[in-house]
Amino acid sequence: MSEKQVKIYGYARVSTREQNEDRQIIALKEMGVPEKNIFLDKLSGKNFDRPQYKKLLKKLDDNSILYIKSIDRLGRSYRDLSDQWQLITKDKGADVVVIDMPVLDTRREKNLLGTLISDLVLALLSYVAESEYSTIHQRQAEGIAAARARGVKLGRPPKPLPDNFYEVYQKWKAEKISTEEAARLVNMPPSTFRYRANLYKKATL
Repeated sequence: MSEKQVKIYGYARVSTREQNEDRQIIALKEMGVPEKNIFLDKLSGKNFDRPQYKKLLKKLDDNSILYIKSIDRLGRSYRDLSDQWQLITKDKGADVVVIDMPVLDTRREKNLLGTLISDLVLALLSYVAESEYSTIHQRQAEGIAAARARGVKLGRPPKPLPDNFYEVYQKWKAEKISTEEAARLVNMPPSTFRYRANLYKKATL
């Protein structure tokens, strides 16, 4: 870090628009990050294709300090996290401070040992972050599969059938009208009509 004026930035991320970023923003401000220098993305951490993160990268140089609340706010992919850490600290020359993990503060011990410790801790934390993310998704998938096995119907309920559906269905079933004609009469796309007709058939068996 040179003797020029140090520029302080902060990065925050939440996975969806429904999640609240207030805790991260408050923590960044408490570290002295000006509000205008806080970059926020409301996107998944699965990759780094994020508009605000890209804007932030363009501003970082060897007179910058980047604050993030926790390592998983930067990202979750072990490989991508390591690449971005390299980009920020080595290529850009900026310092990174992870608020929730004081050992991940590249301003400390600017020597080979300090760098080695930071890199090892980062590798461990990013691996844990990715593993936790994978575990959550695996549990979600297992939960959905188990619910379906119990007969639980997931997702939004289908729209009610139109009043003339039974009459049209009977004509279609008797091959008196085509699928296209039946779909037109009930104001549905042909694929939707076939799907609803099959559901109706199963329900009346």
